[in-house]
Amino acid sequence: MAIRKIARMGHPVLRGIARPVPDPTAPEVKALVRDMIETMIDANGAGLAAPQVYEPWRIVVFQAPESRLPEGVDETEAFDHTAPLTVLINPEVEILTEEMEKGWEGCLSVPGLRGSVPRHTELRYRGYGLNGELIERRARGFHARVIQHECDHLDGILYPQRMDDLAELIFESEARAWLAARAEKAEAEEGGVGEGETTEEQEKAHA
Repeated sequence: MAIRKIARMGHPVLRGIARPVPDPTAPEVKALVRDMIETMIDANGAGLAAPQVYEPWRIVVFQAPESRLPEGVDETEAFDHTAPLTVLINPEVEILTEEMEKGWEGCLSVPGLRGSVPRHTELRYRGYGLNGELIERRARGFHARVIQHECDHLDGILYPQRMDDLAELIFESEARAWLAARAEKAEAEEGGVGEGETTEEQEKAHA
């Protein structure tokens, strides 16, 4: 295994359409996936797509841990909101609702920045694992967000291209002050912290 160099915004590999993997069980695919997982973990990422390590294949790795569960989600709903460390080869995504929700995203290929990105809140996806097994899941919340983010990489799209307000693209170093100012403004206007979140919870959205 090896930690790969991560391509940054502006490199042509991040703007191209990734190619389907002919054989998900091939040894070279397993070797690439091992490197992707090690690279993702080393960089403290929630997901990684093959083009981000200069490999133009339709492969993503990701996880949606329980720590990302929003408050109020019960056990019957939690399954759709979480996912273990997953390898997904030749993924396909089916959007299940037109409902969109904004959320903060970062990207290993866009270091130092965060943006508020609208995403569909519920979807279904399918793809293949390293043994050729079919993987099919329903996803909501952060789970759905990370799938959309990583699969966008396979089509040459970075999250700033999905944003509807570039005023919400900020440096991580400015995030604390920006969120605190927004919370104070919302409290002054509505008599409470904005969007049902405390400043601390808003900061956690950047993790």
